[in-house]
Amino acid sequence: MIKGVIFDMDGVLVDNRDAHIEAFTRLFKKYGVPFDREKFMPSFGMTNDMIFARQAPELLERYPLEQLSLEKEALYRSIFEESIAPTRGLVDFLKSLKEHGIKIAVGSSGNTNNVNFVLSRCHIAEYFDAIANGDMISHGKPDPEVYLLAAKLLGLKPEECVVIEDAPVGIEAAGPECLPWRWPLLFRETGFPITISWSTISHSLAMNR
Repeated sequence: MIKGVIFDMDGVLVDNRDAHIEAFTRLFKKYGVPFDREKFMPSFGMTNDMIFARQAPELLERYPLEQLSLEKEALYRSIFEESIAPTRGLVDFLKSLKEHGIKIAVGSSGNTNNVNFVLSRCHIAEYFDAIANGDMISHGKPDPEVYLLAAKLLGLKPEECVVIEDAPVGIEAAGPECLPWRWPLLFRETGFPITISWSTISHSLAMNR
């Protein structure tokens, strides 16, 4: 029985990929490091320590990770604040989950400031029963730690939760397959069913009433 839904944030609650890319582009240009968009894309959804290690290890030799991360995220928020909005259909879906008595959590690699920024600016904080973010974990996606923590904070077992993801590393963290047309969906050792189809989840939850 599904009792909880855990949402990734970047690319799911908001369409903010381009804002993140622009922030990294500006930051790297400032420090004289080329930004490779194609090289970056597979790391979208990871924590900053993993992204900087992959994209610009030379920066980590010259500057503290915390300094780089704070500067990059401040840039991101300043860029995105002009266009930030919940993804189409999100609010209606959140309302539907609440009507079904489903608990809702965020499971994001983003830091506390970024998660609070999205939830408050999109006026959706009230729908979430728990938040697990990148500041609360030791291992970023594709490690499942953030999802396991989100389930724990909801007071649920992993197998009682569905994860909604868009990034390959997040899908890997929650399970190896994306089969939105089947219910129940596949599990990995984490115990999470996986899907990226909101309509399928809504239909599946209705079928389980």
